[in-house]
Amino acid sequence: MKSLVEYTEFIVKSVCKNPDMVKVQIFESDEEDTILEIIVHSDDMATVIGRNGKMISAIRTLIQAYCALNNQKRVKVNVDSF
Repeated sequence: MKSLVEYTEFIVKSVCKNPDMVKVQIFESDEEDTILEIIVHSDDMATVIGRNGKMISAIRTLIQAYCALNNQKRVKVNVDSF
């Protein structure tokens, strides 16, 4: 079974033009939630967010479903570029 980071990288890399530039990190917060930081190349930012945010919304839904199926804590997803 893949880890959450590997699963997220697989999803995001499949929609990016520069898949080698994708980086995913997990940060534990003081609250109950875990923060998942997705960093992509600036050229891929529009693709990952999608029109009206539909792509990132779909990615967040897939990540939440993965966490629910694997009995993991709820995850907040942040996207940034460099």
